[in-house]
Amino acid sequence: MDQKRFARTLRRNMTDAERRLWRHLRAYRLNGRKFRRQQPIGPYVVDFVHFSAMVIVECDGGQHNTGTADKARDRWLQRQGFTVLRYWNHQILNQTDLVLEDILKKLPPLPRPLSHVGRGE
Repeated sequence: MDQKRFARTLRRNMTDAERRLWRHLRAYRLNGRKFRRQQPIGPYVVDFVHFSAMVIVECDGGQHNTGTADKARDRWLQRQGFTVLRYWNHQILNQTDLVLEDILKKLPPLPRPLSHVGRGE
């Protein structure tokens, strides 16, 4: 299965934690930031990505306990310039506000809008 088709399948079959986090990340809801979900990047499909900040957010369940494949994946993504943030599903489901706060702390500040003072006169 190609990456795009696989990503579509993942979007249709999100975990409860992914669904909860997406409710807060979608449509610029997290402090005006644009995230995409289940996005192919190279040989991987990441849970959520903010491309302009180069930040990836991963939701980890029990299958991530060993972490060897995740470590190789994270190293590859980091070499591409991404910061990878990982949260356990139970953290996302039980401490959503803390997870969102942590994600916001890891994002660079938004650029200040240009002033309209003195324009058009």
